[in-house]
This record gives sequence, structure tokens and C-alpha cells, in this order.
Amino acid sequence: MFFHPMDFLIIIAFLLSLWAQFRVKGTFNSWAGVQTRNGLTGYEAARRMLDRNGLHDVPIEPVQGRLTDHYDPIHRVVRLSEPVYYENSISAVAVACHEVGHAIQHAQSYPMLTLRHRMFPMVRFASGIAPFLLIAGFLFQAMNLVGIGIIFFSAAVAFQLVTLPVEFNASSRARDIMISEGFIAQDEERGVAKVLNAAALTYVAAALISLLELIKYIMIFTQNREE
Repeated sequence: MFFHPMDFLIIIAFLLSLWAQFRVKGTFNSWAGVQTRNGLTGYEAARRMLDRNGLHDVPIEPVQGRLTDHYDPIHRVVRLSEPVYYENSISAVAVACHEVGHAIQHAQSYPMLTLRHRMFPMVRFASGIAPFLLIAGFLFQAMNLVGIGIIFFSAAVAFQLVTLPVEFNASSRARDIMISEGFIAQDEERGVAKVLNAAALTYVAAALISLLELIKYIMIFTQNREE
């Protein structure tokens, strides 16, 4: 219960996650010091990208914090952290356009985003109860509880896996539009790619940790069932 061979891989994945978080902050800070050639701020790039995709009614709001940028699908609002909203750096434009990518996905009913939205209520409940079921099941050697906990935890892992194509697609849309619409020059794409790829790695690392934990629980459950 307290130690399993899979723990080695989970520790490695956890270290990868820490490195990914460190890298995304470092990459953002590095390219935040490089201004875009056309001088667009994150807000201006996001507004143009929304308008050119017919999303004139989607507002953009500044929020406090750093790397707190997100698209709110419930209120249909793009929220940008203040460093992204007001600044005209490669990092600001890259992050802003990535969030607009989610707004475009929503407007076009991108299948994976639609699936993610439908999964969310169930996953919110499942991810909240799964740890208690697993802990109780292992403590009292109640494999039925463990089995139910694994089912709930699987839903949370599935949600994270579905999130990956959603994030990669939003970044791909952002890069294509930024270049085609002239938000960035061809030689600025390298910086945009570094910022977006660094951010994507955090999602990959998080999904990997959850997937490895799920495999561990399944292996323990199977082993106890066979004994």
C-alpha cells in the first residue's frame, strides 16, 4: 500500500512537472522582455483575433496575477492577466491568442472541447470523492471501495487526457492566425512556439502523473483480487 514499483515513475513524472512549471515561468519571463515588432499588446491581439473570427460579442477582461489567463466558457469571456493584457511582448501576444483559440473552439463546437465541457460536472464530483474512496479502501482492505475509487479516478484522468488535444489545438489555431493576420513576423514565431510549448508541457506532465497513479491503483487492485 505504502510503496509500489510504480512510485519510481510517479516521482520522475512529478519532477518533470516541477521542471515544466519552472520552465513555463522562465520562458514567459524571457520572452516578456521581447516586444512585438508591430507593437500589439496582448489585449489588442486578442481583440483583433476575436473580431476577425466573428466573435465581436466576446469581451476581454484583465485579471490580477501572473499566468492566470483563461477563457471562461460559461460567461464566454476571455480573461487575461495584467502582464498579458497591457504589454506588447511576444509572451503577451502568444498567451492572449492561445486563450482566444479556446473561444474560437467554443464558437465552432470543437468536439474535444464540447466533450470536456460535458465531462466537467461529473469529473468535479468524481475527483472530489475518489481520494476518500481509495484511502478508505486501502486502509480497511475493502477492495470494493478501491474498485469504485478507481472508476471515479479514471474519470478525472480521462478529463486530463481530453484536455491535451484541446490545449494543443488552441495553440495551433493561435499560431496560424497570428502569422496569417500579421500579428507577428515570421522570425517571431520561434518565440511564440517556445512560450506555447512550455505551457503545453505542464498539461502533459500533469496528465502523465495522473495516468501513472491510475495504473498503480489498478495493479494493486488486481493483485489483491488474485490473492
